[in-house]
This record gives sequence, structure tokens and C-alpha cells, in this order.
Amino acid sequence: MAWVIEEKVMSMLPIFLKLDGRRCLVAGAGSVALDKIGSLLKTGLKLRVIAPNARPEIQQLAAEGKLEWIQRAFEPADLDGNFLAIAATDAPEANALVYRGSVERGILCNSVDDIPNCDFYFGSIVSRGDLQIAISTAGQSPAVAQHLRREIDEQLPQDLGPWLENLGKLRREVLELHPGGEARKSLLHQLAQRQVCESESCPSRQLAHAPLEPKLTDEDDIAFCDESHDLLEPLLRNLEGDADSSLETVHLVGAGPGDPDLLTVKALRLIQTADVILHDDLVPQTILDLASPSAEVLNVGKRCGSKTITQTEINFLMIENARGNRSVVRLKSGDPLIFGRAAEEIAALTEAGVPFQIVPGITAAFAAAAAIGCSLTSRDAASNVIFSTGHHAQSGRQDKQDRQSPLHELEDATRVVYMPGRDLHLLAQEWLEQGLPPDFPCAVVSRAAQPGQQIRSTTLAALGDAEPTLAPSLLIAGWAIREIAAAHQLAANGVPVTAG
Repeated sequence: MAWVIEEKVMSMLPIFLKLDGRRCLVAGAGSVALDKIGSLLKTGLKLRVIAPNARPEIQQLAAEGKLEWIQRAFEPADLDGNFLAIAATDAPEANALVYRGSVERGILCNSVDDIPNCDFYFGSIVSRGDLQIAISTAGQSPAVAQHLRREIDEQLPQDLGPWLENLGKLRREVLELHPGGEARKSLLHQLAQRQVCESESCPSRQLAHAPLEPKLTDEDDIAFCDESHDLLEPLLRNLEGDADSSLETVHLVGAGPGDPDLLTVKALRLIQTADVILHDDLVPQTILDLASPSAEVLNVGKRCGSKTITQTEINFLMIENARGNRSVVRLKSGDPLIFGRAAEEIAALTEAGVPFQIVPGITAAFAAAAAIGCSLTSRDAASNVIFSTGHHAQSGRQDKQDRQSPLHELEDATRVVYMPGRDLHLLAQEWLEQGLPPDFPCAVVSRAAQPGQQIRSTTLAALGDAEPTLAPSLLIAGWAIREIAAAHQLAANGVPVTAG
């Protein structure tokens, strides 16, 4: 008995052809042909255009010697000796003649916007130097392909071209230096996720030139948990020796308020190429999903007083992974330099001799102000901005100084309180005792720039009675937000608000 196995055959094979120096015929010289000619010239093809008339741009290209224009109607013999043919006239019967003649001669032909008469399709291209991403819908919807191209183009870092060129040079060095095998293959995959520069001191270059070692198994890795703090102390003491010149850089990266669209280009690139990502609890999954599938992503967050991992352990993870020549991203919500304990991590990295770099992010204060639609400063209402946390906003040194300040100085600032807590009674009482007026405008913004964003506008007198909001939240108070806060309060009470 014979078994017949039916398989779905993919009718299209995505390939990238080397076309430099080959001949290509274009029948037609109008707008459609001009669009294709622009793409074809980039490949180094020798173009011959056949058409009785041509657009001025095509005539100019012919005058510059970039293509040949023959001013007459197409004839089937024009196809002889060509590798490709493009049918781009405004006459369907002429395009069909080009296609039939191409088939007879074994020449690949594209008849523009005529799916049955195409051997291949032009894709929408995203390029970064030698990196090309081609998108095709097999002619079903070029608009969809163009839409996807724009989305991909917005996501890809602009410096991928130079990076890929340096990586290509380094790959060729690896192939010459190391024998084939799994160790070399693993090294090449590791390099493909790292930053590469032309400097001889580049950590990736030093890794590529180092002797190959067998890949460690899971049993060789150092594991620890909440109960292993005693083990960490001697390990950390061992890290105090001289720094290895091949250390990978640790990046302290700001993840912004949580919207992936608000990441900096550099932050996105580092997240996508990191070997290890140590992230705060507030960094949303939509940003963590941008990491490479091969990356090790660890939650090292300490939220709402709950500490499942100590700062000492976080410091150890950064240093140990960097010393293992792994690219490390310490991903912090908002900006790493605003209440992100970056000072402690910078001190630990400096003491261990591990190089680091700081990548700023959009801090929650700016995201909250944008959510409200107001400026934190105003020539008429606020010439200062005070950043504090809920703990330091109550009975802190700044407040003791404020009690000795004139009233106009107390009010001449927009106050931004990170992590104000759910119970705002004590904070409101402290500010009132300082001399701030009961009608001092306040706004509590929850989950700024994220799905589920909430804005609660009130006054200082009623702040303690404000309904709790979802964490994370932030309090903005000051005369600079008076008008916009009043508008939000009216809207919340069901009163129509009109501009102007």
C-alpha cells in the first residue's frame, strides 16, 4: 500500500539576488516605471528603458548615463540578453506582450499591478546598511506591506548599519582565528547580541580573540535565593580585586513611564541586544517583551516595602554578569537618576571596577504633567520645581526650611511627590501647617502614560479625603496647574468644559 503525503508548498521563495552588472529591461517610462527604476538603480543593474516618451526625471537619468533610454515602442527582440524584465506601460496588452516574451526566453518578469503576469514581486524594504528586511504580500496588498515597513522602520535603531559592518569584520576574524565547532558557533551567536566597535579595546573584540572555552552548564552557574545572603558576602569580597579589562559595560537604563513608544532609541537598542536584563517591578511586560528571546530577564524589584531581593544581591548580579562578559541592562522605571537608587549601584560598580553607562529615561513627573496637560513651570505662577518622595515630603529637612520661608516662596514652586502613598492626610496636614493655602491645587496621577491612566484633581484642603488611586501614582501640586486641575475637577463632576 502506497502512502501519499500531501504537503503545502510555499509558492514564493524569499531570496536576495546579486544584480550588480546584470542587464534589465524596463518597458515604459511613466510614473510607475520611475518608481521601479529608483529601486533597480540601487542594485547596480544595467538598465535599458524602452518607451516612445519618458518623464523628465528618466530623461535626466539617461543624460547622466545612469540608464539607457531607447525612444520607441517595445519589441519582443528587446528582451534578448536580459536577466530581468519590468513591464510598466499604461497599456495592459503591451505588458502582457512583455511577459509572454520573457517566459519564452526564460527571463524573470514583473508586470506592475498585474499579479497573473508576475514571476516575482517588489517588496517593501527596510534597510540599515547591509541589513535589509523585505516585506511582501505576493501582490495582494502593497499598502499592507508599506504599513508594516513603516512600523518596522520606526522600531529599528538607526545605527544598525555601522554595527553590522563592524560585526561582519569581527565575524571574519573569528572564522580565521578559531576552528569550526559548537564553541565557535556559540561565540558567533553571542557576538551577534553585543555592541561592537572598531576600537582594539572593545570588549566584544577581546571576547572574539580570546581562547574558546566550553559553554558552562546550568550546574556550573552560581545560584542563590533569599536565604543565601550569607553566601553573598564572601563572593562580594572576591569581587574587590583588579578589574578585568574585558569587562562588559553595565547600562543603567531608564524605561520611562511604561509606554514602549516613550523609550529612547538607545534604550530600545540596549534592551533588544542585552544578555541580561535586571528590571524593576514597575517595568511593564510590554517593554520586557522587547528583549531578545535568548536574554535572561530577572525581576529585581522592591515594591511597597516588600524586598524579595536585597540591593547587595542586585549589585552582585550586575558585577558578576559583567565579569562574565555578558551585556547587562539594569532597567529602571522612569529615569534611573530620579529616586532609582542609582547612586548605590554606581558606587558598587565603581568600587568593583566595572564600567557603566547611564541612559536617561522620561521620569514619571514629566509623564504625569503631560497626562494633565500642563507645564510644571510658569512665569506667572511657578519658577521652581521640587521633587520629593512621599516619605521625604513629610517632616523632611526641606519642609523645616519651608516653615521659615515667606508665604510667596512656599507657593512659588510646583511640588512633585513620587510614591505619595494611599493615605494623603498626613502630607496635607504638614503642608497646611507650613502655610500653604487650603485652595492650593493638587492632582494625583495614577499609571501615567499607561493603560488605565487616572487623574484625580482636588485642593490641598480636600487632598486627605481624595479617593485612593491605583499604584504607581504621583502627586503634583502648585499654582501652575490651577486652571487645568480645575477643568479636570469640573469634568469629573459631570460639568461640561469648553476650551477658551
